Amino acid sequence: MKRILIPAGGAILATGLLAAGLAGNASAASDVASDPMAKSAANAQAIAQFWADNNGAALKAAKESNIWDGKDVAKLQSKGGYSADSKPGTTAPIGAEKKSSSKVQNVNLPKTIGKVFFVNGKGEKKWCSATSIQSNYRNLVATAGHCVYDTQSNADVMSKWVFVPGYYQGKSPWGIYVGKQAFTHYDFDVYEDFDRDYAFVTVYNGVSGLDAKATKVTNSEFNSHKGEKFTKQVEVQKSEYDKGILDPKTFPDYKSVDATPEKIVGPDYPGAVVAKKEVKKGDYTDAKTGRGQGYKYGEPITESVDKDTWTKYDGLGDKGTGPDAAGNYSITHYFVQKWFLPGSDAKYFRTDYYVVEVSAKDAGRLGDNVGGQGFAWNQPTGKYVRVFGYPAAPHPDGHKNYTGITPKWCYGKTSKKTVGSAAKKIEEHVALKCAMTEGADGGPWLLKYSNAKRIGYVNGVTSTFNDQDGNDRVDYISSPYFDGETAAVYKSAANVWSGKIV
Repeated sequence: MKRILIPAGGAILATGLLAAGLAGNASAASDVASDPMAKSAANAQAIAQFWADNNGAALKAAKESNIWDGKDVAKLQSKGGYSADSKPGTTAPIGAEKKSSSKVQNVNLPKTIGKVFFVNGKGEKKWCSATSIQSNYRNLVATAGHCVYDTQSNADVMSKWVFVPGYYQGKSPWGIYVGKQAFTHYDFDVYEDFDRDYAFVTVYNGVSGLDAKATKVTNSEFNSHKGEKFTKQVEVQKSEYDKGILDPKTFPDYKSVDATPEKIVGPDYPGAVVAKKEVKKGDYTDAKTGRGQGYKYGEPITESVDKDTWTKYDGLGDKGTGPDAAGNYSITHYFVQKWFLPGSDAKYFRTDYYVVEVSAKDAGRLGDNVGGQGFAWNQPTGKYVRVFGYPAAPHPDGHKNYTGITPKWCYGKTSKKTVGSAAKKIEEHVALKCAMTEGADGGPWLLKYSNAKRIGYVNGVTSTFNDQDGNDRVDYISSPYFDGETAAVYKSAANVWSGKIV
């Protein structure tokens, strides 16, 4: 996997807002790893469209992350106290909501939380929990590292990664935010060290109002269109078919016949018709132009396909070398003429051409729309936190408390001592008594959470689910301890600009 180490200076923009707390941390440069996600605005818009199409069908089809397979809930072991590696520090939250006058003791859910959606290396649509977090450009998401990097298939960053704050049953009330660059600790990026199971992702401005409109066009307009396009075969009467064949101006409309030929003939044979026969690119290139058996049949047709279809394709078409600059995959098909006398069951077709234009609105920056939680590191353990997430998986015994549709929360003191799990190769996590299951992974652990203002300080993210009393029910969750090295990763990400998609 290609790795990009972010230096302590140089490309990082130092600011008064985020510079405090890194002094003396000489290892900061080697702690930070970064990987690109959507590399262009066009690619990012295509990703947003993938999730938004058909009233959020892909969003609704996604399932909760299940890297622990629902039954990997080994008991945590106490590892003792923890000594901070540098001075404690905090970064203040942004976008505080107005204080509520209500005296009701219900927990007010923060606007910052939502789901991250992605496609893993197996091609499965999955989701985790996450939150918007304060950054210089108000464009940053905090979640678990395993919700960004594919630890199961070693496929680097997840594909088609987006954050949807306030997600509810296919709806994205504040827009869809496509990941641009992922930051995590070098040890997680390279060695999958779950003591560093956290990630910070810069996102493009959100997009909303995504709508795809298909327009019928001419053959030449179809061939010149660089975006999404498709064709339709329309059955016609033989009289229309014959008229099109006789008129050279309409010949490039790729008329075709669906029938078993009775006799292969030339174009001037009485009653002869022409169909298209797919050949390899070289055979098409060598073929003559005009009307004749084996001559070129119009211009090549470029078919837009998904990555999986492209990868598995083994037909006569030309796959090229991979995705174009916008990240789209295509296969180009080449045809020659096949003249014959059709049987009595022949059906006649014309090909209609459509191009797809996508309209989208700029929803603005993430932090401007929902705010951003603060960030805290090297804090004392044994402090009260409020954890949010979208639990969905059943407990190991099959009992299903949650649906994943609405966010849930837990509240309590974190363990005073760090905990570990030999099964998961973890040595320095903190634990919290909580029964949330998978789907909540990546959700924020908020220190000093204000129920009135709905803001606090991210001091952890849900990483593992555990069964301490051995009854096949999740009763504890754990998070990596956020130390000075975590702060180095966060601050590298918090100083990187993303930009707009539209």
